[in-house]
Amino acid sequence: MKVLMSAVCAGLLMLVAVSGGASAQTKTGAEARLKAMNITLPAVSDPAANFVLSVRAGKLLFLSGNTPGPGWTQNGKLGKDLTAEQGAQAARQAGIVMLAKLRAALGSLDRVKRIVKVLGMVNSAESFGEQPKVMNGFSDLMVEVFGPEIGKHARTAVGMASLPGNAPVEVEMIVEVK
Repeated sequence: MKVLMSAVCAGLLMLVAVSGGASAQTKTGAEARLKAMNITLPAVSDPAANFVLSVRAGKLLFLSGNTPGPGWTQNGKLGKDLTAEQGAQAARQAGIVMLAKLRAALGSLDRVKRIVKVLGMVNSAESFGEQPKVMNGFSDLMVEVFGPEIGKHARTAVGMASLPGNAPVEVEMIVEVK
């Protein structure tokens, strides 16, 4: 009977592995996905003012806002200087910087239990109303790196009259950690 049960269990495990279902996806952590996506995270620098990059309160990690970083050259207002698509690329780059800060705070992206809340601030021309489309660049990256169960989050996308350094976007995030 034990041999039969072992054979049935082995067959079920093989079926799950071949089907590539949700079980197979959960075995791949955020660090492995990031590597498979060929994304290299930038070095994290100290804040330029009187604040810290992150604060942990219990199981929540609050990350200070960041822009796409000093290497990002396409600055300006969305709807005037940049298109929504260019803004989405800037938001994705801000996400890469945010992942670097997250790894620096936790040691590994695999310690993220859930991306809880994201605030996306978009440097917008007066008539620009596509802030959610711009912030999809950030949100899509989080789902690609963490998977939908961990990476999908509550989000607010708002237009701003200006941002530091005329950056197109700034993003802050709240994360639940393991």
